[in-house]
Amino acid sequence: MSFKTMRAALVVAALGSVAAVALSPAMAQDAAKPAAPAAKPAAAGSALADDPVVARANGKEFKRSDVIALLQQLDPQVQQMPLQMIYPQLVDQLIQAQLVTEAGYKAKLQDSADVKKRLKQAEEQFVQQAWLKAEIDKKMSPEKIKAAYDKWIKENPPQDEVRASHILVKTKEEADAIIKQLKGGADFAKLAAEKGTDGTKDRGGDLDYFTKDRMVPEFANAAFAMKVGDVSATPVQSEFGFHVIKLTDKRKQVPPTLDQATPQLRQMVAQEIAEDVVKGLEKTAKVEKFNIDGSPMPAAPAAPAPQKK
Repeated sequence: MSFKTMRAALVVAALGSVAAVALSPAMAQDAAKPAAPAAKPAAAGSALADDPVVARANGKEFKRSDVIALLQQLDPQVQQMPLQMIYPQLVDQLIQAQLVTEAGYKAKLQDSADVKKRLKQAEEQFVQQAWLKAEIDKKMSPEKIKAAYDKWIKENPPQDEVRASHILVKTKEEADAIIKQLKGGADFAKLAAEKGTDGTKDRGGDLDYFTKDRMVPEFANAAFAMKVGDVSATPVQSEFGFHVIKLTDKRKQVPPTLDQATPQLRQMVAQEIAEDVVKGLEKTAKVEKFNIDGSPMPAAPAAPAPQKK
């Protein structure tokens, strides 16, 4: 269940996700905290065991921690792969990046206008993130998070859910035969494993809990009309085929507690704070906008005044 709103999404897009990045663990680690005490000297050889050198390129050493850091920058799918499988490629990437960096410095590209421009852009982005994080931290409060939680609960009341199992087959004749077997005492889960044609057959046809809007109408209407323990008396046809349904439970959704929802709520409130502070900056700034051809852009019409009740 997501707490993101359209407005929050627009803020992220407009600000280049700086508010989101401002809340990232890396930025959080930069908050004013006492430095950790220095570690005691390690026993001889233990440092190598903890973080051994895994490669050298023109004298530059790379340690295992460098490989792990590189891995953490890659796509989540790559991060889930066994490290030993992609370890050689990671080491190669570290070495290649270092060699290209050396070649660039040798060519004095660090003094080029393009590199200086990019460094300035990166500096500006870090400054944006740091300032927004400071503003968010200043304005964030348990009261704001609680208010966001109460609003979300009000706008998203718990829905009815059912838990059902089904046996999906291609023809009505097959479904009729299964219903006849079930009436004769056959085991539903066993028949689902033998006759089912979708992925649920491996778990006895179980679909877990779902709300009415999550299933195709024909299936949902039939399932929600049943009583717990009922098996559909006739096959239910949908775009996927013919279903034999068994209803196993009914319940009301249990909303997340405030504690459970706080991480997502905090992110949502942070985006709202970021939006507000940026709008505040816009109100006091001298801003000029032009069309893509450079011609003046017409001023946006003023918002209509709220009507008196």
